[in-house]
Amino acid sequence: MIRLLALLLLPIILLGAETMRIATYNVENLFDLERSGHEYSEYIPNTPWRWNAETYRKKLRNIARVIADIKPDVIGLQEIESDRALRDLQTEIKRSGWYLPHRTIADAKDSTVKTALLSRIPIKAKREIWVTHGKRTRNILEVKLATPKEAIYVFVNHWKSKSGPESMRITSAKALKKRLDALGNVNYVVLGDLNSDYDEKHLFVRKRKHNDTDGITGINDILKTMVNEKGVTLSELKTCGNCAYNLWYDLPGLQRWSHNFYGQKETLDHIIISPALADGKRWEYKRGSFSRFKPDYLFTAKGALYRWQRSRGYPKHHTGRGFSDHLPIYAELYIK
Repeated sequence: MIRLLALLLLPIILLGAETMRIATYNVENLFDLERSGHEYSEYIPNTPWRWNAETYRKKLRNIARVIADIKPDVIGLQEIESDRALRDLQTEIKRSGWYLPHRTIADAKDSTVKTALLSRIPIKAKREIWVTHGKRTRNILEVKLATPKEAIYVFVNHWKSKSGPESMRITSAKALKKRLDALGNVNYVVLGDLNSDYDEKHLFVRKRKHNDTDGITGINDILKTMVNEKGVTLSELKTCGNCAYNLWYDLPGLQRWSHNFYGQKETLDHIIISPALADGKRWEYKRGSFSRFKPDYLFTAKGALYRWQRSRGYPKHHTGRGFSDHLPIYAELYIK
């Protein structure tokens, strides 16, 4: 009875809290066990790939362990197939000792994997930003949190991978920026897998196949995390007006990565904040709170990311071990 009462009172208690931890995590293909016809072949349930009740439960337990250890108040998720998968993950997180009672998913578009959000804070409103109506883009999830003093908007993104050129990511960036401009001077947090580096503009020299936009990037130019080809600083964020601050700049250069693609370390995952979160009023970004979540269990003995494992030999199948090919990242906000 006491436990139940504590859970019921949790959202009320949280509304009086002075800090909030926000995280983002690409969980690498969390599919449910229902056949929708849109699954990747290796995630069609009960085939020789062994995506079945046993491996599904192991995947849920592993991802839930990570999230429960982060202890976020709000976490944006990428690569969630359905609300069923999200609900099962929510339940498993609770079993792991952390309670995120509120959930929502961008499921208006029938994409294979989707963006989602779990929260200890009640959700005041939810909408989806349609990037395009085609199958090659995913909707952006917009969530308005019922926070005290002022509302906070969270935008969960998963932009086109680098199998496509920059113009495809710019399409997502423009759709997002249009909505941000319409909201005006509000507290917003843009997070998720943008499939872009924090200094993507400078990397075009080495990635000519991606540069079909004359050097213009979605993350740096459209979202304006760079001004005059230099990253916006937290101090500049207070006065730059329509720009944004990428929290990767809080870390030393060698620590700026959350994804390792065959030895190439990248910052595909991001948390980006609005000028309103650095204006000295009400909700503020807690300087220095940004970090990667990097416990030993998320790495192999050789130091590689311990991603979800598949067998090396044939027939190929899920082994039930591992986590994700991305590291989670997180930051904290507080009431001034």
